[in-house]
Amino acid sequence: MLVVMQHDATAKDVDRVVTIIQDMGYEARPMPGAQRTTVGLVGNDGRVDSSRLEALPGVAQIIHVTQPYKQVSREWRSENTVVDLGHGVTVGGDSVVVIGGPCSVESEEQIVSAARIVKAAGGTALRGGAFKPRSSPYSFQGLGKKGLELLARAGKATGLPVVTEAMDAEGAQMVAELADCIQIGARNMQNYSLLKTVGKMKKPVLLKRGMAATITDLLLSAEYILAEGNQNVILCERGVRSFDPAARNMLDLTAIPIVHRLSHLPIIADPSHGTGLRDKVIPMARAAVAAGADGVMIEVHPEPDRALSDGAQSLFPDQFTQLVGELRAVAAAIGRSVPVAKAGTA
Repeated sequence: MLVVMQHDATAKDVDRVVTIIQDMGYEARPMPGAQRTTVGLVGNDGRVDSSRLEALPGVAQIIHVTQPYKQVSREWRSENTVVDLGHGVTVGGDSVVVIGGPCSVESEEQIVSAARIVKAAGGTALRGGAFKPRSSPYSFQGLGKKGLELLARAGKATGLPVVTEAMDAEGAQMVAELADCIQIGARNMQNYSLLKTVGKMKKPVLLKRGMAATITDLLLSAEYILAEGNQNVILCERGVRSFDPAARNMLDLTAIPIVHRLSHLPIIADPSHGTGLRDKVIPMARAAVAAGADGVMIEVHPEPDRALSDGAQSLFPDQFTQLVGELRAVAAAIGRSVPVAKAGTA
């Protein structure tokens, strides 16, 4: 970090900055220049509170030489992290995973049917919501623990690993017991107490980008999880709010190569929430894989017209099957592959 002093800053102003940096536990190196002085902060471990320096007399600006996050960065680890979901499914290697399933678990028949659709099409993991944070308190909120139990049955019946969302610490414990990966939704991306809770667990975590979050915000949230000891984090681009009402959100595909440059963590895309429109899901999923996504999360329902939530963005079974085939072609074109789910009961 560099503290750039104003051109008319006094020696007393510079000494004050040096003293504060030393009080914070770091080394300060004043570097006088022809026009102004800068003070280098040496030993930044990612926990420097720059606000203590910004308001000091004579300070013009703070320049961050290193990123505010540490363990999620490429500087910390150069090789890609590969997260093991179990059942032979990994995220972050040469393969591109396809996670499919309905927005919400509605019944045993529905979720088992959806799981079989995903497995038959060549999907590699099952998604479904047991706890559903909804904008309206009158919308379907999910089946709770019963939904988790039904998801576990569907996963066992097909051999697919299960990804599902937790909304609080209690729910995270239940998800950890019954599922293979804990999803942190967009609305909870900056729920730091929940991030710390899942950080103390050994279960893989799928962390979705918030609707108004920057990429740095996303990586800092991931840092909370890694700082607690859990290295098994998968990031997810799921669209951000924009001024254009033509689509539900704006799926930010530039986030994929940017995250790959900044971080060793894998990143997948959710074009279902990223667009909110069924006819946009397939082309944006193809684009996400072409951009380098380590996987996609797709909503598919046995009968989307009867879905209790997000039916308009859920694919029909034949569309999901078509998509998996197309993703195989896109992945092959860039030297990757879409793996086939391990054999299991279907």
